[in-house]
Amino acid sequence: MKTIIAAFVLSLVAAVSGNAQENLPFDAQPVTSFDEPWALAFLPDGRMLVTEKKGRLWIVTQDGEKSPVRGVPDVDYGGQGGMGDVALHPDYARNGLVYLSYAEAGPANTRGAAVARGKLEIGERSSSLSGIEVVWRQYPKVLGRGHYGHRIVFDNAGFLWISSGDRQKFTPAQDMQSTIGKIVRLNDDGSIPADNPFVDYRSVDPLVDDEAVYGEIWSLGHRNPLGLAIDPEGRLWEIEMGPAHGDELNLIRRGANYGYPEVSEGDHYDGREIPDHATRPEFATPAIAWVPAISPGDLMFYNGDMFADWKGDAFAAALGAQSIVRIEIDGETAREAERYPMGARIRSIVEGPDGALWVLEDERGSSEGRLLKLTPRK
Repeated sequence: MKTIIAAFVLSLVAAVSGNAQENLPFDAQPVTSFDEPWALAFLPDGRMLVTEKKGRLWIVTQDGEKSPVRGVPDVDYGGQGGMGDVALHPDYARNGLVYLSYAEAGPANTRGAAVARGKLEIGERSSSLSGIEVVWRQYPKVLGRGHYGHRIVFDNAGFLWISSGDRQKFTPAQDMQSTIGKIVRLNDDGSIPADNPFVDYRSVDPLVDDEAVYGEIWSLGHRNPLGLAIDPEGRLWEIEMGPAHGDELNLIRRGANYGYPEVSEGDHYDGREIPDHATRPEFATPAIAWVPAISPGDLMFYNGDMFADWKGDAFAAALGAQSIVRIEIDGETAREAERYPMGARIRSIVEGPDGALWVLEDERGSSEGRLLKLTPRK
């Protein structure tokens, strides 16, 4: 029933959004384009690092000039897998460390998400990453090429957060002997913080490395978490794709279980119903659940002055809804405030040094993989 209602609502949305782009509160200036772009991060000098799924990393000026970065990890490209997120170490100005997430091949045609870091050496004609070391690997590696998650973000205390998707395997999201379907919290070198919630858990399976699995986990019961962001109060929020509808925005709490696949506001793709969160109060309830789905690809909080009225708001990049979704946060509650149709699948959204919004389109269907700069419409 939830899926039928969602399909009807989607048809209404499509009917009224045709001319909505004419009323957007910003101008979108195309800067350049990429081959399957996935993420971007700003360097201190105002240039950007941009990843492409096929395994490339670029340094990009705000005028769109691109130069490649050599020495990136090998990626397992295919399906939803390849190069993923990029983030700078909080002390990048001193140590030059850049973190990359990606899909990594394993034995017997398996694969899993991984995060590596290396020192960025920027030259006049070429740049490279040196001293590459893997700081995290999703456990275990499994068959399939979907739902890696692998968004990465540092919090104000310098801890590294990684979203680990359920790999379309359902039950591992509830399995404490796996980091699949979890949010993990690490020190910057990949070691496990002593105050993580499950560091003292012990497995009955002697083959399980208790510290390496339990110790990493901060929360569980996630499906395909494709956005992580720290709010102005220093709290972590996460946005994830639900099954057939039921996308979620969650305030991430220590040790909490968000319920997938036991509960969801969506249903299985074959039409089988999944109980709602309200039926299982032991599971954390999302701050927002989208029915119909928006298919979120990224999440950020705006802290700039260029769009002064939006300071403190969250923004979701929407792939399926081909839009940017503005979200107002009030304590632990949230609501969708506005939706800005972009006419393309939106993969990533980041605030620039001057407060402009920088957006990466996906490259699929009519989406062209463009980098856009959004500034207030005059």
